[in-house]
Amino acid sequence: MKRFHVHLKVADLDSSIAFYSQLLGAAPTRVEGDYAKWMLDDPRINFAISCRGGTPGVDHLGFQVESEHELAAMKTAAREAGTLGLDEGETTCCYARSEKHWIVDPDGLAWEQFHTLADIPVFSSAPADADTACCTPAAAVAVAAPKSACCAPAPVNAGDGRPGGKSSCC
Repeated sequence: MKRFHVHLKVADLDSSIAFYSQLLGAAPTRVEGDYAKWMLDDPRINFAISCRGGTPGVDHLGFQVESEHELAAMKTAAREAGTLGLDEGETTCCYARSEKHWIVDPDGLAWEQFHTLADIPVFSSAPADADTACCTPAAAVAVAAPKSACCAPAPVNAGDGRPGGKSSCC
Protein backbone atom coordinates (compact mmCIF):
# COMPACT_ATOMS: atom_id res chain seq x y z
CA MET A 1 0.00 0.00 0.00
CA LYS A 2 1.33 3.41 -0.91
CA ARG A 3 1.75 6.36 1.45
CA PHE A 4 1.79 9.88 -0.02
CA HIS A 5 5.00 11.77 0.83
CA VAL A 6 5.47 15.54 1.13
CA HIS A 7 8.76 17.15 2.13
CA LEU A 8 8.87 20.87 2.91
CA LYS A 9 11.83 23.10 3.60
CA VAL A 10 11.08 25.41 6.53
CA ALA A 11 12.80 28.49 7.94
CA ASP A 12 12.21 27.75 11.65
CA LEU A 13 11.94 24.10 12.63
CA ASP A 14 10.53 24.64 16.16
CA SER A 15 7.71 26.94 15.09
CA SER A 16 6.93 24.68 12.12
CA ILE A 17 6.79 21.60 14.37
CA ALA A 18 4.33 23.43 16.66
CA PHE A 19 2.22 24.57 13.70
CA TYR A 20 2.08 21.22 11.89
CA SER A 21 1.52 19.27 15.12
CA GLN A 22 -1.56 21.43 15.73
CA LEU A 23 -2.68 21.23 12.09
CA LEU A 24 -2.21 17.45 11.87
CA GLY A 25 -3.48 16.72 15.38
CA ALA A 26 -0.40 14.68 16.23
CA ALA A 27 3.18 15.04 17.40
CA PRO A 28 5.95 14.08 14.95
CA THR A 29 7.05 10.45 14.99
CA ARG A 30 10.69 11.54 14.58
CA VAL A 31 12.41 14.81 15.51
CA GLU A 32 16.05 15.70 14.93
CA GLY A 33 17.84 19.05 15.15
CA ASP A 34 17.16 19.78 11.46
CA TYR A 35 14.22 17.51 10.64
CA ALA A 36 10.80 16.27 11.73
CA LYS A 37 8.51 13.61 10.27
CA TRP A 38 4.88 12.61 10.83
CA MET A 39 3.74 9.13 9.71
CA LEU A 40 -0.02 9.51 9.65
CA ASP A 41 -2.74 7.01 8.81
CA ASP A 42 -5.52 9.60 8.39
CA PRO A 43 -4.65 10.87 5.89
CA ARG A 44 -2.12 8.19 4.97
CA ILE A 45 0.93 10.43 4.56
CA ASN A 46 4.64 10.62 5.30
CA PHE A 47 4.95 14.37 5.97
CA ALA A 48 8.47 15.66 6.58
CA ILE A 49 9.98 19.09 7.19
CA SER A 50 13.60 20.17 7.38
CA CYS A 51 15.65 23.32 7.67
CA ARG A 52 18.63 22.18 5.63
CA GLY A 53 19.23 25.11 3.28
CA GLY A 54 17.25 26.45 0.38
CA THR A 55 14.14 28.55 0.20
CA PRO A 56 11.20 27.46 2.37
CA GLY A 57 8.48 25.67 0.42
CA VAL A 58 7.86 22.33 -1.25
CA ASP A 59 11.12 20.43 -1.67
CA HIS A 60 9.61 17.34 -3.27
CA LEU A 61 6.61 15.01 -3.30
CA GLY A 62 6.53 11.28 -3.56
CA PHE A 63 5.19 7.86 -2.71
CA GLN A 64 6.54 5.56 -0.04
CA VAL A 65 5.77 1.89 -0.64
CA GLU A 66 5.82 -1.11 1.67
CA SER A 67 7.57 -3.63 -0.56
CA GLU A 68 10.30 -4.07 -3.15
CA HIS A 69 7.62 -5.42 -5.52
CA GLU A 70 5.57 -2.20 -5.32
CA LEU A 71 8.69 -0.10 -5.91
CA ALA A 72 9.72 -2.21 -8.91
CA ALA A 73 6.23 -1.77 -10.43
CA MET A 74 6.42 2.01 -9.95
CA LYS A 75 9.90 2.12 -11.49
CA THR A 76 8.71 0.12 -14.52
CA ALA A 77 5.77 2.48 -15.00
CA ALA A 78 8.07 5.53 -14.73
CA ARG A 79 10.53 4.04 -17.22
CA GLU A 80 7.73 3.20 -19.69
CA ALA A 81 6.31 6.72 -19.35
CA GLY A 82 9.74 8.24 -19.94
CA THR A 83 9.76 10.04 -16.59
CA LEU A 84 12.47 8.10 -14.72
CA GLY A 85 15.01 10.75 -13.73
CA LEU A 86 17.52 9.07 -11.46
CA ASP A 87 17.62 5.55 -10.10
CA GLU A 88 19.58 5.92 -6.85
CA GLY A 89 19.16 2.31 -5.77
CA GLU A 90 19.96 1.83 -2.09
CA THR A 91 20.91 5.14 -0.47
CA THR A 92 20.65 7.07 2.79
CA CYS A 93 18.74 10.28 3.38
CA CYS A 94 16.35 11.84 5.87
CA TYR A 95 17.50 9.57 8.70
CA ALA A 96 16.63 6.45 6.71
CA ARG A 97 18.21 3.85 4.45
CA SER A 98 16.00 3.40 1.40
CA GLU A 99 15.79 2.02 -2.10
CA LYS A 100 14.62 4.91 -4.31
CA HIS A 101 14.31 6.53 -7.66
CA TRP A 102 13.16 9.95 -8.82
CA ILE A 103 10.76 11.09 -11.52
CA VAL A 104 9.94 14.57 -12.75
CA ASP A 105 6.47 15.84 -13.62
CA PRO A 106 5.83 17.96 -16.76
CA ASP A 107 6.41 21.17 -14.77
CA GLY A 108 9.73 20.01 -13.31
CA LEU A 109 8.50 18.99 -9.85
CA ALA A 110 10.57 16.23 -8.26
CA TRP A 111 8.76 13.05 -7.16
CA GLU A 112 10.56 10.52 -4.99
CA GLN A 113 9.41 6.90 -5.10
CA PHE A 114 10.96 4.83 -2.31
CA HIS A 115 10.90 1.83 -0.01
CA THR A 116 12.31 2.47 3.48
CA LEU A 117 14.62 -0.31 4.62
CA ALA A 118 15.72 0.99 8.05
CA ASP A 119 16.12 4.05 10.24
CA ILE A 120 19.63 5.47 10.60
CA PRO A 121 21.07 7.87 13.21
CA VAL A 122 22.31 10.54 10.75
CA PHE A 123 20.55 12.61 8.07
CA SER A 124 22.65 11.03 5.34
CA SER A 125 25.87 9.10 5.04
CA ALA A 126 26.75 11.12 1.92
CA PRO A 127 28.55 14.48 2.29
CA ALA A 128 26.07 17.39 2.42
CA ASP A 129 26.29 20.29 0.00
CA ALA A 130 24.04 23.18 -0.95
CA ASP A 131 22.58 21.42 -4.01
CA THR A 132 21.59 18.24 -2.19
CA ALA A 133 20.84 19.60 1.26
CA CYS A 134 17.47 17.89 1.29
CA CYS A 135 18.00 14.68 -0.69
CA THR A 136 16.58 15.92 -3.98
CA PRO A 137 19.39 15.27 -6.47
CA ALA A 138 19.85 18.58 -8.28
CA ALA A 139 21.54 16.98 -11.27
CA ALA A 140 18.58 14.69 -11.98
CA VAL A 141 15.54 16.72 -10.95
CA ALA A 142 14.84 20.44 -10.76
CA VAL A 143 11.92 21.76 -8.77
CA ALA A 144 10.44 24.47 -10.96
CA ALA A 145 8.57 27.55 -9.80
CA PRO A 146 4.89 27.76 -10.72
CA LYS A 147 4.35 29.14 -14.21
CA SER A 148 1.31 31.23 -13.27
CA ALA A 149 -0.68 32.51 -10.35
CA CYS A 150 -3.21 29.70 -10.81
CA CYS A 151 -5.38 29.27 -7.75
CA ALA A 152 -3.90 32.33 -6.04
CA PRO A 153 -6.40 34.17 -3.88
CA ALA A 154 -7.93 37.28 -5.38
CA PRO A 155 -6.61 40.59 -4.06
CA VAL A 156 -8.34 42.06 -1.02
CA ASN A 157 -10.35 45.27 -1.46
CA ALA A 158 -8.66 48.01 0.52
CA GLY A 159 -11.93 49.31 1.95
CA ASP A 160 -13.73 46.27 3.37
CA GLY A 161 -11.24 43.39 3.56
CA ARG A 162 -13.25 41.16 1.20
CA PRO A 163 -11.76 39.57 -1.87
CA GLY A 164 -11.62 42.03 -4.74
CA GLY A 165 -12.70 39.62 -7.46
CA LYS A 166 -12.77 36.03 -8.60
CA SER A 167 -9.61 34.00 -8.37
CA SER A 168 -8.40 32.34 -11.53
CA CYS A 169 -8.35 28.83 -10.13
CA CYS A 170 -7.53 25.80 -12.26
